[in-house]
Amino acid sequence: MTTARSPLFPGPVAVTVCLLSIAIAWDASGLDMAAASWFGSASGFPLRDHWFFSTVLHEGGRLVSWGLATWLCISVWWPAGCLKRIDARHRLQLAISSLLAVLLVSGLKSISATSCPWDLAAFGRTARHVSHWTWGLAGGDGAGGHCFPAGHASAGFAFVGGYFAFRDRSPGLARNWLIVALAAGLLLGMGQQVRGAHFMSHTLWTACVCWCAALLVDAVCRQWGRQPRRARWGMRDDGRAS
Repeated sequence: MTTARSPLFPGPVAVTVCLLSIAIAWDASGLDMAAASWFGSASGFPLRDHWFFSTVLHEGGRLVSWGLATWLCISVWWPAGCLKRIDARHRLQLAISSLLAVLLVSGLKSISATSCPWDLAAFGRTARHVSHWTWGLAGGDGAGGHCFPAGHASAGFAFVGGYFAFRDRSPGLARNWLIVALAAGLLLGMGQQVRGAHFMSHTLWTACVCWCAALLVDAVCRQWGRQPRRARWGMRDDGRAS
């Protein structure tokens, strides 16, 4: 049975508008370089190799993210914890949306001409600043490129799909899951900005990409769910593996 939503529970349209508005407003402000200058100078970024940002947030965040992704995949057939509240279709939806988000961010990075702040001439290296909306730039920006959007922030934002997986059965959990996923992505993105690995815009657009991936998967799964009940992907209608 579907649980009634809380009056304060945000809808997909509201979240989408909010995320896009923040990202577009930040882009329009042109504050990327100014914000990067809070942590770096012509001598580089002094906290680039700091143990907390490089080991705890960077390496630790990556390990936690892959551990959570593995748990979500395994839980499609053998659910544990809060994932027992939803059926196999929604658990599969959550796993797919998380993996798709990571793949989309990685794909966009692979064709980006924008390099990281720590590669720029303004911070002691050689690259020139190129807008992340400049694609296919001949010769790149003078460095390696492939820095937009923020890959590490997706280690948190990729899990926003839990909002859609839980929102009908457990709206309170869905809201909290969304808040934690957004906060984790922002924290990991900020950690990389302090190190000089990304601009704030990279983090904000990563949030948008991950959210849109989850929105797309939810639309497909809802359409799929309207089909006649039958065994799907080797699972019974009660959500257990057959």
